[in-house]
Amino acid sequence: MSLSKLICALTCCSLIMFTGCKHEKQTTYDVLIKNGNVINLEDGSISTVSILINNDRITKIISSEEFGSIEANTVIDAKDKFIVPGFWDNHTHFRGGDSLIEANKKFLNLFMANGITTVRDAGGDLTSSVLEWRKAIENNELVGPTIFTSGPKIDGPGGTWAGSLEVDNDSDIHNALDSLQAIPSDFVKIYDSRISGENYLKVIEEAEKRNLITSGHMPFTVELNATIDVGIDAVEHLYYIMKGCSSNEKEITQKLIDKEIGFWDAMPLLQSSYTDSTALATFQKLKANNVFVVPTLHIGGVLSYLDEVDHTEDTYLKYMSDGIQKTYQGRIDRVKYATEKQVADRKALDQFFGKLASKLNENGVSLLAGSDSGAYNSYTYPGISLHKELEAMVATGIPPLDALKASAYNGAKFLKQDADYGSVTEGKIADLVLLNSNPLENIKNTQDIYMVISNGNQHTKQDLDSLLTTAIAN
Repeated sequence: MSLSKLICALTCCSLIMFTGCKHEKQTTYDVLIKNGNVINLEDGSISTVSILINNDRITKIISSEEFGSIEANTVIDAKDKFIVPGFWDNHTHFRGGDSLIEANKKFLNLFMANGITTVRDAGGDLTSSVLEWRKAIENNELVGPTIFTSGPKIDGPGGTWAGSLEVDNDSDIHNALDSLQAIPSDFVKIYDSRISGENYLKVIEEAEKRNLITSGHMPFTVELNATIDVGIDAVEHLYYIMKGCSSNEKEITQKLIDKEIGFWDAMPLLQSSYTDSTALATFQKLKANNVFVVPTLHIGGVLSYLDEVDHTEDTYLKYMSDGIQKTYQGRIDRVKYATEKQVADRKALDQFFGKLASKLNENGVSLLAGSDSGAYNSYTYPGISLHKELEAMVATGIPPLDALKASAYNGAKFLKQDADYGSVTEGKIADLVLLNSNPLENIKNTQDIYMVISNGNQHTKQDLDSLLTTAIAN
């Protein structure tokens, strides 16, 4: 072999060794987020990494050392930013009838402007509109969060909330669940204003047979253990948890069955009969049965102090239409005409609930952060109230990491959506919030948003501010 042929052969061998026989085309990613600080919500650790996104999913997460020549259509410099999953508000409402459809639609802007990329709609009377919005959001025809909805609530005859599915017998229960599955709803929400204790338990039992997720308000004519035993998946609010922590629950329940006392009469009785041993057994049972609890502390505080706090200058009041504000009057009047004792009892209960939420978390019960925002819930504003809920949780002594987990991480687990949501992990949907400051150091930093990434879109701070401007109602 001539010298020139030998050199040529060696060169070809070298090229094959280093590049292969064929030139592999380098992947061009949709988005590259460079050098961001990703917060692991399982243990609170922080890693400086780069995130590669394709088709709205996190394709790769690589360390700074691995970072080389990567091509992407959009490059985001996340140096000194903190990255968490998009926030979840695990208890919201779209409701108020046809005249408030457009007002409710504007709530979508408020959620997104606050980095809330997913909401759990816990029952209302605007299901058709909610489904239309959900489809439009999925198709990028409308900006808004991913919506998981219960559709109408299930209640008894003459239920409090418009649009509720009223059940009075086994046939009603089957028909109600059939209609929810036809929507299809993402979970079953049960309300306690008119439903009998027997039918309440039957709804949960039948939903369990159908492998449906359930959450609800528990009638006070039922004991908490009975609710857990039939398979409830989440308890909305802390009234019902407090009931299960009372050493006199059985006796107080019987008084309610016999109509000797009402719901609000039972509150001080339950609160005063709270015992650590009963509570510990309840916490252990909730944890063992994987029951989630939605504390809704922020709204509790707002409603408990309506007699003291002037909300007329609230920043978010300008986003509430006159129609929405009119729905606040019922709560306002309730306080206006309450006795001094009733007002004092409500404030004492609010303080008690803060301690109860902290004890639940301390004992390993999974919490869900939810605002209960929407029409009829006075001055509890969509969007910002989720951040206020996180603040309220931390104020009770719950660590910031656990408060953060109660949003997206636990929310995704509860709805069995954790294969796609809840953490910054390869393979999951790229719903992300980039923060300017570390929320583990100060939970208020969840409001210090640099960018929101959702549904394949990047929303800068300027974009988020524009969403707020568009949402102004007055």
